[in-house]
Amino acid sequence: KDKYGVAIVARDEGPGIADVAKAMQDRYSTDNGLGSGLPGARRLMDDLRIISQVDKGTMVTMRKWTQ
Repeated sequence: KDKYGVAIVARDEGPGIADVAKAMQDRYSTDNGLGSGLPGARRLMDDLRIISQVDKGTMVTMRKWTQ
């Protein structure tokens, strides 16, 4: 069966995420932010994948299915 939806890919060449599992915890922040960005995105989307390498950058792929 075909799936329809929206895919969002965000990529940067920043410092990367050293501990993705920790970054996915509510209220975890590296810069005194709210710590709700990645965990909030995970709750809103049907699929969220993170590929990150320290000193190389991060790619976040999110999908929300309509069916």
